[in-house]
Amino acid sequence: MHLKTSKFNQMEYKPRIADKMLAKKLASKGAILIEGPKWCGKTTTAEQQAKSILYMDNPASLETNLQMAEIEPSVLLDGDTPRLIDEWQLAPKLWDAIRFEVDHRHEVGQFVLTGSAVPVEEKDMHHSGTGRFSWLTMRPMSLYESGESNGKVSLKELFESPDKILAVNKLKIDDLAYLICRGGWPFACGLEAEAALSQAFDYVDAVIKKDISRVDGVNRNSTTARLLLRSYARNQGSQATIGTIVADMATNDENEISVKTAGGYMEALRKIFVIEDSEAWNPNLRSKTAVRTANTRYFVDPSIGIAVLGLAPNDLLKDLNTMGLFFETLCVRDLRVFADAIDGEVYHFRDRSGLECDAVVHLRNGKYGLVEIKLGGDRLINEGAENLQKLAEKINTEKMNEPSFMMVLVGTGDYAYRRTDGVYVVPIGCLKD
Repeated sequence: MHLKTSKFNQMEYKPRIADKMLAKKLASKGAILIEGPKWCGKTTTAEQQAKSILYMDNPASLETNLQMAEIEPSVLLDGDTPRLIDEWQLAPKLWDAIRFEVDHRHEVGQFVLTGSAVPVEEKDMHHSGTGRFSWLTMRPMSLYESGESNGKVSLKELFESPDKILAVNKLKIDDLAYLICRGGWPFACGLEAEAALSQAFDYVDAVIKKDISRVDGVNRNSTTARLLLRSYARNQGSQATIGTIVADMATNDENEISVKTAGGYMEALRKIFVIEDSEAWNPNLRSKTAVRTANTRYFVDPSIGIAVLGLAPNDLLKDLNTMGLFFETLCVRDLRVFADAIDGEVYHFRDRSGLECDAVVHLRNGKYGLVEIKLGGDRLINEGAENLQKLAEKINTEKMNEPSFMMVLVGTGDYAYRRTDGVYVVPIGCLKD
């Protein structure tokens, strides 16, 4: 991928899928709010298109910025547009001030707001932002953005059901183990192996020691936070209840917490975008089989769970079942990044009979694709294809569209191709938006 130099620093900038999305939104709305986990590149991406910047958390001016947000917030908004307000959630009153400016300027592309947490003092926000704001979610880099996927197969083009696809996959299983552990953190993607792998551990430490309490001012126990994250990691990719997660945490009496308390910890983790569960997809089925509506547990990046459990690439290579679970998280991360770019969302499906589909990419126009995620191997690919066909047969196509495509998304394998039964087999190392 072509590297561009940021006009605000001399570091090389890897283009993001969010670049085009941000430009499109700036052309249609007065203010854009970019949300997502810290370290995922929100500020750097916004800097590429900003004409002036206010760093709210700059230690040299933080106190002044906060006071000015209380006294005369319009002063902070003065500057060439688009004006970037970084870590805006530190002063929630800026929200209404920005909405007021957008209303009175009558122009699009005025402000870009970035933040790695939902603001605490939402009571200071009196307007929803409807009609003035547009939202953009950023996540850690997909393999295509970080350069490990060659991007020869487009998710968008699969919705047109091509008769033939063909691409060569260069990623091997040891590459995947490393990429799962490294994650998609932009800074890590530019480092050598050992240094790159340490970034996720530092991220987890920061979350546990500071961020989980800082997000809403509630002092949370770091030992409890670590135990909860470990339990979450062991249950990721499942529909585990909070009760199940709490039971898994209970190593001794000192660590016992209530379901309500655990729910508070998990809500804090959602607010700082550490966890991002997958909602259940509810299609029209021919039979009356009940669809399970519980969310599926995922981290926003697989490296978080890896770091919480203290694993390394060699650990994954010795335990392919565990590697398969974290590979699923990696694939869901990438599918979410790609789906956002084509006005889609990613869901999970499971019914009471046990029939399951790892990911359903559903577009705003009603089209959808069914995806099974397998680490690789003919047996697992065949199993995934059969599962997809069983689900497709259950869908009532008199009440909704047929699936635009069925895909087994794999880690290993030499090629991307379309099987004789119409199911696509695509290595994650070949996929893009």
